[in-house]
Amino acid sequence: MITNTELRELGNQFPNEVISFKQNVDKLYFKTKNNVVLELSVLRDSVLRFRYGTRGQLEDDFSYAISDKNIKGYNKLEVSEDVDNYIITTSKLVCKIEKKSLQKKIYDIKGQLINEDELGFHYEEFYDRGGNVVKMSKWTQEKEAFYGMGDKPMHSNLRGKRVQNWPTDEYAFAKDKDPIYKAVPFYIGLHHQQAYGVFFDNSFRTFFDFCHERHNITSFWAQGGEMNYYFIYGPKMENVVSNYTNLTGQAELPPLWALGYHQCKWSYYPESRFREVAKKFRELKIPCDGIYLDIDYMEGFRCFTWNKEYFPDPKKMVKELADDGFKTIVIIDPGIKIDDEYEIYKQGIEKDYFCKRADGPHMIGKVWPGECCFPDFTKPEVRDWWADLYKELIGDIGVKGVWNDMNEPAVMEVPNKTFPDDVRHDYDGHPCSHRKAHNVYGTQMARATYEGVKKYGYPKRPFVITRSAYSGAQRYGTSWTGDNVATWEHLWIANVQVQRMNLSGMAFTGSDIGGFAEQPNSELFVRWIQLGVFHPFCRTHSSGHHGDQEPWTFDDEVTDITRKFIELRYTLLPYLYTAFYQYSTEGLPIVKPLVYFDQNDPQTHFRTDEFIFGNKILVCPILEPNSKGRRMYFPRGEWYNFWDNTCFSGGKEMWVDADMDSLPVYVKAGAIIPRYPVQQYVGELEITELKLDVYFKHGEEISHVYEDAQDGYDYQKGRYSYRNFKLTGKKDDFIITQHKLGKYNTEYDYFKINLIGLPFDIFEIEIDNVKVSLDELEFDDTKTNFKITKDFSEIHIKSNNDR
Repeated sequence: MITNTELRELGNQFPNEVISFKQNVDKLYFKTKNNVVLELSVLRDSVLRFRYGTRGQLEDDFSYAISDKNIKGYNKLEVSEDVDNYIITTSKLVCKIEKKSLQKKIYDIKGQLINEDELGFHYEEFYDRGGNVVKMSKWTQEKEAFYGMGDKPMHSNLRGKRVQNWPTDEYAFAKDKDPIYKAVPFYIGLHHQQAYGVFFDNSFRTFFDFCHERHNITSFWAQGGEMNYYFIYGPKMENVVSNYTNLTGQAELPPLWALGYHQCKWSYYPESRFREVAKKFRELKIPCDGIYLDIDYMEGFRCFTWNKEYFPDPKKMVKELADDGFKTIVIIDPGIKIDDEYEIYKQGIEKDYFCKRADGPHMIGKVWPGECCFPDFTKPEVRDWWADLYKELIGDIGVKGVWNDMNEPAVMEVPNKTFPDDVRHDYDGHPCSHRKAHNVYGTQMARATYEGVKKYGYPKRPFVITRSAYSGAQRYGTSWTGDNVATWEHLWIANVQVQRMNLSGMAFTGSDIGGFAEQPNSELFVRWIQLGVFHPFCRTHSSGHHGDQEPWTFDDEVTDITRKFIELRYTLLPYLYTAFYQYSTEGLPIVKPLVYFDQNDPQTHFRTDEFIFGNKILVCPILEPNSKGRRMYFPRGEWYNFWDNTCFSGGKEMWVDADMDSLPVYVKAGAIIPRYPVQQYVGELEITELKLDVYFKHGEEISHVYEDAQDGYDYQKGRYSYRNFKLTGKKDDFIITQHKLGKYNTEYDYFKINLIGLPFDIFEIEIDNVKVSLDELEFDDTKTNFKITKDFSEIHIKSNNDR
């Protein structure tokens, strides 16, 4: 699309020389002789926004993606000029804009080139649709790598790829299939040990070319709208992802139960079958918190109804399941069946809430109920109406979560699988066609659902899942990677997709464990469970057309292995909850690709398999059948084997054993990992003590533990416990210091300290500078486990040589 020959043929137009410039505090305006306008906004010292308009004007400044809570402000803003350039300087960046062309170069404050326009902004009139095709092309730097872009089922490093954003219902999608369910027009560039991000906030169909057409050019363009993008400087990937997530909105902290194991199927019915599945989990003592009802719980697939033949008393059923620890989650799709006796349909017609075609008739498409109309979720009144429809499900019946599916929006029996382009939308007072609204439709449905679940589930936190999403959807809940397949290739895809979603601001993501379509064999199911328990969202889901997929489906060995790894997840819930707190407050990914963990190590730039779970645990899934182990790359530093506590140095690739009942899991030296006892569901047990696995390190390491009431909003009033542990290890002594924030008082009074890798025998322990008898600490036979009050400030462990 952007080669020189194509540019000439397509009639591209370019800005020419700047004829005027003005500054209004943090906004700089440039106008060219041929009436192109550039608005450059300095949001932060490391975040710049570029908006280009043609014919002398900019569009209304409106975005569904940008959070109204994003942090703005900078420490320095200076504007100067020389003969050829305007020069904008912050405390972290220098941006030079050429006077003759509006092309720009962005440097760090030391003068290192970070990003440079090639053709820069250019555009062409889109005569058959209206508006412009807006384009941006940039030079690719030496050895530059590219990451992000949402749920693309392809290699994590996107260099050499061309992708697009247009959410599409792609049942049983294949590797490298694009587009699929989500639109996240955000990528991270990395070169010369420096990272930056580009977020192209344009909801039309967008395209990104990462050196695919020309090996040294990166470009992005949209089939309408405005060239409106944010440049986010690192230099660490952590800074880029955190600032992007702050820009598009922090996720709300989910209830702790949402981090447990979930079981789903298309479909569990009637009620006796639903109860039977729940009962089996408790009989086999396999922990489970969430259990799902797919479309067959409805009356003829009509949303917000119940099939009374299958579920005669849903309120009683939901309550009795809740009494046994199960939270019921139900599916809701956007398609509303055309039926004059159906109350939801009648309301939508009477209030004019359904999408219409350009010439006036309703948008009608076939989905599961047959012919349907579709709410225009881009209209505020429609979102309010939709939220109130959850009163019965959430407020009266007691359902705990809602799962939005088919919201790309998906339409059956049409070639493009979605609405025609001429469908009209309100777009929050900015009327437009579906060309502009398609990418945000699913997110606005999730937004309306979130508001309803939050309103009628209050004072508990909402739990909402969405299949389709646009940047910023993390504000409204979790997501999953769609209709995958029970194949080894899809196990690899699931691993890459969840890592990529974490880099794309949507960390609370998982895959359908075991594969939705087709049937896994026992080995594939086990390997997928082993991966899935280390994903932020952990749910088995399958199509009933292909057989059963519960943990006990295969044989006793598989059941036992599945139980072992689900139990492991439950013991790690305080560790995972801490990672979720850091995600919700700082925008940090929960699953971190190795390149994020150590971007300065070039060996990490093309690794797809290994990842960091939370901040301290290294995981490497087994992705091939008949494996007794595999080679994996260990990042630089010291690592402990989670299973046998052996310690070794990383920065190299090594063979690791991993028979079917095992998974390569390692812990960073110096980590303090909090552990709960095994529970069958969150809240089953009173936590009488918190176990802390403490991994010795020569040097210093910081770890955190976050806890609160596990649900509700008291944590927003300061009723939380956030412990900062600092570990300092030396040859002959070992110090752990603790600092606590927050007013929440945990129900337990003691920590159970489990020392791992201590290089000396303990001779003496001081707690807060007072020597304590070793007998008082209730050491076990190994002399490495002891009990201590949770409110200590410092533990000083000494050897005999330290006297």
